[in-house]
Amino acid sequence: MPAEAIANPELLGSTGYPNRKRWTRAECEALESTGLWERERLELIEGDLISRMGKKRPHVTTMILVMKWLVDVFGALYVTPEAPIDVAPEDNPTNEPEPDLAVLVQPCSAYETSNPQPSDVRLVVEISDTTLAFDKKTKARLYSRAGIVDYWVVDVTGRRIVVHRDPQGGAYADVTSYGPGESIEPLSAAGRSFKVDDAFPDR
Repeated sequence: MPAEAIANPELLGSTGYPNRKRWTRAECEALESTGLWERERLELIEGDLISRMGKKRPHVTTMILVMKWLVDVFGALYVTPEAPIDVAPEDNPTNEPEPDLAVLVQPCSAYETSNPQPSDVRLVVEISDTTLAFDKKTKARLYSRAGIVDYWVVDVTGRRIVVHRDPQGGAYADVTSYGPGESIEPLSAAGRSFKVDDAFPDR
């Protein structure tokens, strides 16, 4: 998913770069009524509208493989693809992330009228091909501030999974990379190991 923020190209700052329009969730709700949200598939991160269009085939394949395993372990009603979640209260006005995959504490039907809170989220997974740095830095800080205890970044190109745990303020104290031949146990599913190799199609 290309990380392209929608900015205001008409206003030039002193540096010669366009000034960025910082969006709020309230403004985005108004934008949804125009239909642009559905056409562009936008995600609000740190006040920027991020395009989620144009996913490449390896991204899609890896997402399906990881989701299948999560559904086998947690059940289909507890795994949500590309659905919004809330973050820390101070971040909510300018953020509404839509992780590629999230495992929830309650069935999806429990969140029909509001987003899952950070305490409702067992595991967040981002599938990264063109957005690796963004997912490891910007989103990691956002999820850490929210207290998300288990955050996985699946590096499609590097064929590895970077696991973030022990959130402390704006950073994860425990960041571990798992590569080919290794396995990971979700914090909320002890004894159920996910093989890194199973996230990627055979070459």
